[in-house]
Formats: sequence, C-alpha cells, structure tokens
Amino acid sequence: MITKPTSIEEIQALTREATCLLPRGGGSKPALSGPLDGVQSLEMGALSGIVEYEPDELTFTALAGTRLADVNQMLAEHGQYLPFDPPLSEHGATLGGTVAAGLSGSGRYHYGGVRDFLLGMRFVDSQGQVVCGGGKVVKNVAGFDLPKLMVGSLGTLGILVELSFKVFPKPEAYTTLRVVCEDLAAALDTMRRVEAARLELDALDLEPSASGYVLWMRMAGIEKALQARLERLIAFLDSPQVLRGSEDERVWRGGRELAWVPGGWTLLKVPLTPGRIPALEASLQNKSVLRRYFSGGQVAWLALENEPRTLKGVLEEHNLAALVILGLPGAPRLGEFPGRSFYRRVKAALDPVDRFVEA
Repeated sequence: MITKPTSIEEIQALTREATCLLPRGGGSKPALSGPLDGVQSLEMGALSGIVEYEPDELTFTALAGTRLADVNQMLAEHGQYLPFDPPLSEHGATLGGTVAAGLSGSGRYHYGGVRDFLLGMRFVDSQGQVVCGGGKVVKNVAGFDLPKLMVGSLGTLGILVELSFKVFPKPEAYTTLRVVCEDLAAALDTMRRVEAARLELDALDLEPSASGYVLWMRMAGIEKALQARLERLIAFLDSPQVLRGSEDERVWRGGRELAWVPGGWTLLKVPLTPGRIPALEASLQNKSVLRRYFSGGQVAWLALENEPRTLKGVLEEHNLAALVILGLPGAPRLGEFPGRSFYRRVKAALDPVDRFVEA
C-alpha cells in the first residue's frame, strides 16, 4: 500500500493506525525505499517546501520531502550551497531521504558530511507524536543531539518531517587536477603527501582506470588566490592535467549523480580507510566491480551488475559494512555491522512497537 500524505498531521494519524511503515522520498535510492510486500509506504514528496530561509544567517528550514534540486536552486540565487555535495540531486533526491540514508558526496572530504550541516529536525515517532531535536541556528545546545542519531537511520527510528541546515557561501572559482598513477601504491603515496602538505583541497577521489589509478583533486576559493595555491599543489604531482570551467564541473557532477554507474546495476556504499584499500582491491581484481573511492579514501562506492550478496564474503573477509543504495529492496545492509547492538537499544527506545521497518 502506498500513501501520499500532504501534512504532518496526516502523517501522525497514519502512523497511529499502521502496523508496518516505510517512508519514501524521491525514489532516487530504490534499494532503500521499497516498496515491500505487506509494508505501507509513505511517499513524502507532497510534504515539501521551504519553511524558513535566512541568507544572512546561512541557515534554512524545509519540509522533508523537499527536493535537493529546489534547495540548490534557492541557495544558488543567494550565492550559497550545501558543501557536503549531496548525491543524486538531479534524480529527485530529497532532504529527508538524504539524511535518512546518511549520504554525502565528494565535498565531504574538506567540509564534513550531512551530519555536520544538519542543525535540527522534527520527526514523527512510532506513537504518532512530533519530536523536536536540535534547532534552527548554528550555535545550539538544545539537549540530546537527536539529529545526529537520525542520520543514516533509514527511516527505522521515525519519520523525518522537517529539517534545518546550515549552508556556506559558494566559492568563486574551482579548478580540478587529474593525475594518473601507474599503480595503487603510487596513488596512495601521492594522496598521503598531498594531505600532509595541508593544501586545502575541496575534494580528493581515487578510481581505477585502464592505465592504472586516477586521482581527482579539486581546489576552490577566490579566483585571484587560487592560482598560487594551485601551483603549490602541482609541485607535488607528476604532469597533472588541469581542468577548469565546464570540464571541472562535468567531473564532479558525474560523481555526484553517479553517472559512472551503468543503468540497472547495483551500487554499494562502504565506509573504510585508505590503508584498507589495497586489500579490498586485491579481493576485487577478478570480479566485475566498478569502484570509486572518495573523500580521500574514506568511502568506497562499489557497482556491480549482479545481486549485491555476491560481495558478502568479500565484505566479511575484510570486516567491512556496506549499504546498498541502488538495486532491489529487501536487504540494504551487507557485511559487518559493528553498531548493531547500540542500534537495537536505540530502536527499542524510539520505536518500541517496531512499527518502522528497513527496506
């Protein structure tokens, strides 16, 4: 059953009456949004709109079904943006879905992820009550930090209905460097040297290629000062390709919108550290898996044509956890889940009747 509530009050009433509920945003992450047999899906798209926007305060509040594309357009009109680079904005992703999935893009490397920009929220709990957490201002100490707890909760702890974010002024100019390394060891060594030099990169991604491994490095800032910073970075690198303007935007837009993932393929998000990449790469060498490591190697995107459980053994071998983003619903988590016991305690406290289900 699919229901399309248009108000918070309607969501409260539906929650009190339902047995199993799964909130759904724009459907850009099908593995997390169902629909599932025997589960009532709440399509949140009608619960959208900007509640409050203070450009001078660099904050805004919006309903959870508001599309990222609309938020980005509003912010751009005032020279502002969401620095954590939320994925799939052009595919209909919503604010609520982004927070529930805990997804950030390549901009997470320098500025932090979605949890670092989320100021406050309202959500409907399993009893149909509206719960508030955080606030609408940057300096806020309003009790227990519920908003951070809801990031990545996949709709299992409550139904997000309203969210407040801080934003940043958008940089005046960007430049990207493309560096081809002959092997993984050389690529990781270059990453370490660049990070140690504190060159204030906006983003740093790594991906395998036919000729070895490619590093994508992005700088941003005032155009007059950017060239000097760029020259310092180039001094660390071997014959980098410099991309500006539309070429720069094409690279990062493709990463943000997952343009490198073939249609119909499954996509997994795997948190890790740069030091664990070599072992994972070795296990994936003989498998048809496309990879992209972003945020300086802190997160891996793995795309494959087959059912995601074909990677279950690899993930367990390396003690890694994965979240299925694109693919069929039914089992969004794979591999090790180190926070499972804590999650169960929180789930029992916020949803004692077990009304909210996982995709």
